[in-house]
Amino acid sequence: MDARDATTPPFELGLYTFGDITPELGGSVTPQQRLLDVIDEARLADEVGLDVFAVGEHHRPDFPISAPAVVLAAIAERTKRIRLSSAVNVLSSDDPVRVFQQFATLDLLSNGRAEIMAGRGSFTESFPLFGYDLHDYDSLFAEKLELLLAIRGSERVTWSGRHRPPIEDRGVYPRPLQDPLPVWIAIGGTPESAIRAGLLGLPLALAIIGGQPARFAPLAELHRRAAAQAGHGRLPFSINAHGFLADDSQAASDAAWPATKLLMDRIARERDFTPVTREAYEAGHELHGHTFTGSPEQVVEKILYQHEIFGHDRFLLQFIVGSLEHDKVMRSIELFGSKVAPVVRDEIARRSSQPSAPDDTTEP
Repeated sequence: MDARDATTPPFELGLYTFGDITPELGGSVTPQQRLLDVIDEARLADEVGLDVFAVGEHHRPDFPISAPAVVLAAIAERTKRIRLSSAVNVLSSDDPVRVFQQFATLDLLSNGRAEIMAGRGSFTESFPLFGYDLHDYDSLFAEKLELLLAIRGSERVTWSGRHRPPIEDRGVYPRPLQDPLPVWIAIGGTPESAIRAGLLGLPLALAIIGGQPARFAPLAELHRRAAAQAGHGRLPFSINAHGFLADDSQAASDAAWPATKLLMDRIARERDFTPVTREAYEAGHELHGHTFTGSPEQVVEKILYQHEIFGHDRFLLQFIVGSLEHDKVMRSIELFGSKVAPVVRDEIARRSSQPSAPDDTTEP
């Protein structure tokens, strides 16, 4: 882990959600109610002092958030200080001009709290929906990211590419309050994506939703080395993961299991994966596992354990995998903000104030 100095910003903790709906559980939650619940959850996250609230884009019946900027604008009216991010915008199948305009508008409405988290998307429904060929999966993202950054960097843009009509000296408005508008790259484990983010000088959000987190450590190092190679210095790095909190570990596990099982098995059928077992689910809760389901004390221990591995600057918890009762979700948020966040911040601040040992892995 590289040295930190007195200018290192405070460690950030936050939440992200796709507004999941799990109709198989027999509930009567409608897309309308679920969206209203998401706004209420964001309000509480702000009140308990969390730093970030993010919503992700999908185009499926079980995930009702297809327009992150619209949902975040509604949240902006109910919150005061929490940062508002996408998690993610599927940039490959969207128009970078419109993405920038939407989030610049959100930034103005929220008094400078907007962020874009851009990714290629783990689901592909948006590609045929908007007329894109999945064979262009990689080139679409690279080209549209290039255009998004060009728009962010200049009020007037001249640009041309393969997948979109050219732009000839056109202004893109409105301009955001923040300059530059924060753009993060979100990845699921591709080394080339980590390197690209570092070379472009962009913060990286790594989603760890399976396996042992320690095996992802090389991605953090690739991002940092690429950033240093390009002269950008140290860039923010986030770990994004699944989890759920309750007053004790068994209550958290029991509450989250039914919806998690249904959602993950549905995805397993679509992708020809092995269905999740209760044993594998429970194993993920252990210290070396990938999920943050348990008591506040367990979640604190696990965040700090992973900080030893990654030295990251931000941790975002996907606090619903499948739909859960709203009162249980609100209790989970309350525990995360009041019991977990203060302890984690204090300990990481203490660690950051200590002199770091020389990095023996640095190449001559």
